[in-house]
Amino acid sequence: MTNYQAKNLLVTGGAGFIGTNFVYYWLENYPDSKVVVLDALTYAGNRANLDPLNDNPNFVFVHGDILDQALVETLLLEHEIDTIVHFAAESHVDRSIYGPDAFFRTNIDGTHSMLKAAKKVWMDDGHLPDNHRFHHVSTDEVYGTLSDTDPAFTENTPYAPTSPYAASKASSDHIVRSYHHTYGMNISISNCSNNYGPWQYPEKLIPLTISNLKADKPVPIYGDGLQIRDWLYVDDHNRGIELILNKGAAGETYNLGGHNEQTNISLVRLLCSAMDEAFPEKAPHDRLITHVNDRPGHDRRYAVDTKKIVTELGYQPVETYETGIQKTLEWYLNMLGKWQVNAVLFGEH
Repeated sequence: MTNYQAKNLLVTGGAGFIGTNFVYYWLENYPDSKVVVLDALTYAGNRANLDPLNDNPNFVFVHGDILDQALVETLLLEHEIDTIVHFAAESHVDRSIYGPDAFFRTNIDGTHSMLKAAKKVWMDDGHLPDNHRFHHVSTDEVYGTLSDTDPAFTENTPYAPTSPYAASKASSDHIVRSYHHTYGMNISISNCSNNYGPWQYPEKLIPLTISNLKADKPVPIYGDGLQIRDWLYVDDHNRGIELILNKGAAGETYNLGGHNEQTNISLVRLLCSAMDEAFPEKAPHDRLITHVNDRPGHDRRYAVDTKKIVTELGYQPVETYETGIQKTLEWYLNMLGKWQVNAVLFGEH
């Protein structure tokens, strides 16, 4: 176990769902750190997410692209960045099926551009040859799919991505790892299960379901709805990244999960029940569930074994499935009509 203390962080994709939550989490727990957010503000990034931090002297927002290596090098030098937390990615499976080019460009070329900038500043130019960390946020989807009875994915599970999105993330994982083994860069990787919580772009299953139920609109469910996902509350994810940064060994990969395997249909029915309690005049909300044609190549089950991060770093999720869903529901019901986003497609992580 190592002891590393990040001082000045560059957070890519920090105006997106997980990135936004991470920035708030980090500045709350490490108020003396500087956090620089780099975000291209594509459809899923929302600058307004971070407006409450505008007066914080330790927060800086930069509108820019991770593919702009010169910009990244400038930021690393100007802000004396010692730690990169790389969230920026195209992440919606449905979009990757019908438009994979953007996923390969951002997730593969963008990640490589970030690594080249970090290597140039930290290592080639000698600014931080030893005391640096590049943390890459990835997904459990790189491992492929499981049957209902298969054991959960471990860090040693062979990669077998089945969608263009998953393939692009698998590729970026390999590139990040190669920079450790070839050049000695201090990297770490986390492969997380499905996240949920505040600020999630509403094309994903949980916010889409909540907004459609509130608006009395149909809630689409792919196929039979029996696809299984392990649901991880977003700040439990951030606690895991915190542990990896502070205590994780360079070059290591850690699986992060919520220990909450649920079928899509059971999750939607839970949200329907919660909406029945909140708005009994519109009950039963499950009348809005609408089964639609399954998407191409839909993986049946994802689940991650978190033994490594639990035993080595002491990780444990704080939120239960019930408390996390309740917090998420309350946040979205409070924010509907206040939080401005673009029109969306239905889908899931």
